[in-house]
Amino acid sequence: MNIMKKIKKSFELLFIKNIRKTLFSITGLFFLYWFCLPKTLFNDSTCMVLLAEDGSLLGARIAVDGQWRFPQDDSVCSKFKTAVVEFEDKRFFHHPGFDPLAIGRAIFHNIKQAKVVSGGSTLSQQVIRLSRKGRRRTVLEKMIELVLATRLELRYSKNEILSLYASNAPFGGNVVGLDAASWRYFGKSQQLLSWSEAATLAVLPNSPSLIHPGRNRSRLGEKRNSLLLRLHKKGYLDEFSYKMAIEEPLPENPLPLPQLAPHLLNRAYMEHFKGNRGEITRIRTTIEPILQQRISTLVALHNKSLMANGINNLSAVVIEVESGNVVAYIGNALNAGEQYSQDVDMVKSPRSTGSMLKPLLYASLLGEGTLLPNSLISDVPTQLNGYRPENYLETYDGVVPASRAVSRSLNVPFVRMLQIFGLEKFHNKLKKLGLSTLNKPASYYGLPLILGGADCTLWDISGIYASMARTLKHFYPNNGLYSANDFRPPNYEYEAALSKPLTLPLNKNTNYLTFDAIWFTFKAMTELERPDTQGDWKRFISSKQIAWKTGTSLGFRDAWAVGTSSSYTVGVWAGNSDGEGRPGLIGIYAAAPLLFRIFDLLPSSNWFQEPFDSERKVIICRQSGYLALDICEKDTVWAPANALKSKPCPYHQIVHLDKTGNYRVTGECASISEMKEVSWFVLPPLEEMYFKTKNPGYNLLPPISPNCSNDIPMSSSPMQIIYPKNPIKIYVPTGLNGQPERVVFKIAHRSANATVYWHLDQQFVGETKNFHTMEMNPPAGKHTLTMVDNQGNRIQQLIEVLIKKNKPH
Repeated sequence: MNIMKKIKKSFELLFIKNIRKTLFSITGLFFLYWFCLPKTLFNDSTCMVLLAEDGSLLGARIAVDGQWRFPQDDSVCSKFKTAVVEFEDKRFFHHPGFDPLAIGRAIFHNIKQAKVVSGGSTLSQQVIRLSRKGRRRTVLEKMIELVLATRLELRYSKNEILSLYASNAPFGGNVVGLDAASWRYFGKSQQLLSWSEAATLAVLPNSPSLIHPGRNRSRLGEKRNSLLLRLHKKGYLDEFSYKMAIEEPLPENPLPLPQLAPHLLNRAYMEHFKGNRGEITRIRTTIEPILQQRISTLVALHNKSLMANGINNLSAVVIEVESGNVVAYIGNALNAGEQYSQDVDMVKSPRSTGSMLKPLLYASLLGEGTLLPNSLISDVPTQLNGYRPENYLETYDGVVPASRAVSRSLNVPFVRMLQIFGLEKFHNKLKKLGLSTLNKPASYYGLPLILGGADCTLWDISGIYASMARTLKHFYPNNGLYSANDFRPPNYEYEAALSKPLTLPLNKNTNYLTFDAIWFTFKAMTELERPDTQGDWKRFISSKQIAWKTGTSLGFRDAWAVGTSSSYTVGVWAGNSDGEGRPGLIGIYAAAPLLFRIFDLLPSSNWFQEPFDSERKVIICRQSGYLALDICEKDTVWAPANALKSKPCPYHQIVHLDKTGNYRVTGECASISEMKEVSWFVLPPLEEMYFKTKNPGYNLLPPISPNCSNDIPMSSSPMQIIYPKNPIKIYVPTGLNGQPERVVFKIAHRSANATVYWHLDQQFVGETKNFHTMEMNPPAGKHTLTMVDNQGNRIQQLIEVLIKKNKPH
């Protein structure tokens, strides 16, 4: 009995020990099986794929390994799905990853033929084989694939497995995946494949070499037609569709992929590159493909005409105002050729701004109340700290309404306006508005900042004008309150457009531009003069109201045109990417015509509603545009809300005339009863000299009566220095003879008949009449220049002469 108990106990111990080992082994095998499948099956580099707003293909960039392999697409078109399952794995939706019947059939055929003629692999097994990078087809490898396929079936749904197969199967040459194959062989999305095309692609992964256009064409046709017949017999195709399908031609050489937005593709690639392996995702954009294609055609045609003048590069961008989404992006014309750097994206390339910043300065001045829309600004030859701005046509008006300076893009008035506003303040304002290229301090740019002394991109400047339009458009919807979201950069990514913007509280004030300032700025921009040679543009005045601005950089290197309606903002740049200047490279001729042709493609929209609640009625002097004095003729106008902060009219004064009204007098030389007190619009002498030539109706001040000429106090001198202005250092070059050149001094006098006597350091130099210019040859050093007219009026100017000697050759 003891022996039996011992035997029984030993058996029980052995059984328990074996069960433990068995359970441990089973558990180990389970964990080994559960974790045998890699977390990520495919780590191959993929193409950068750029999609339009509707999901259509704009372009793609080949993967870093030289393969046309699109990112995995979770959806597989139903025709390809049906065709590939019928051809590769009829029981795909019913087996657990391997098909015993298919394996048995393969073994039978292989034994019968005495060679391997069939593999019996399911689509799940083929996914595993593709992920294992084509290892040798041994029995052991087949067993590994079978085990991994069953694990694959536990992790993924049948449709997900089909997606993995379709995205990674070889389709001949360097084409991998259904998406790439559809575009390379048929020039369309997989969703648009016909039955014949889907069947062709379904048979290719089984024998990818059949796609070669120079061989195996008949074999490819046979396999396709055989599959189509099977699909027909199973009822997927009716008789007519089947006959039409087998008549479709086979694909020839691979087709080039669409290149509707190549520069945006490169931009997206640079902004979304994730690593050296090229882990790039599919980017869906806000681009409208039909509009993109039509504008690309317009750009190519316009660029062809510009190339006749050696202007080889042209770009354009269209932004939807409300959303800020970019609906068209042409980084450069593609018809110029590689020798003209057509691959350079000029939408994001910094270029000299020309006059494009002038409306922003005008709006800034209006917003803070420093200026009224039609306040007169000096427009005369000017020299400021060695800087001498000139108007484009080198003519001057004396004074000009500020809004007119915008519409005519006059340089000198805007340099003076920048002085009024403040260089540092305007520099900060531009950065706040969205100019991302101002990476130097304000002093680096100086006053030329307003005339093209800084660089900007077409992307930034178009985005700023779109933000201005968006702000003004939201005046009434936001009940006159400002949203910080309205000023933001443009956006080209579809996902970003779908996401809700950060909700910010509405405010009574803004750090950008005010509603009223934007309104009056756009109003001035709609009055921009258009050349007579482009008379057809006048139709836009009635059909499409557009606020627009052109710009030309120094040296005719950049031509700009930006315009906005309430719905769209369009920006155009023309020039040469290498910075070569060309005659005729002017904004109004090189860029503006394309701007209006693009607007002609866009839907019409209502003009902005005037923000009356953000304005106020003010009384101004009719002639000067400044706040009214009691002594001037008045007008009541709508003006920005801060209008009362501007200064009163500086040009009207009370003048006393004799009873004839022909002479000025005082109480010392005429009785009060015989004097007339009148209000007179009086400009400074220099401004008057230019103003009266273009304004015949301007009334000059009557001369002083001969009876009292010495008694009238002059509120200001009738003389004004044109050159040199203010205490200044004059650099005098030496001529070829080694002697200093002569210096030409110039003044303006209010009286046309005045005689002016010139003195240098108390020494008489000469006299002038009518045109008051005097040549002198002062030696190096400091001097006092004195001018006295025949009425005894005197002005003086301190100067310092520096002789600049020529360097010896």
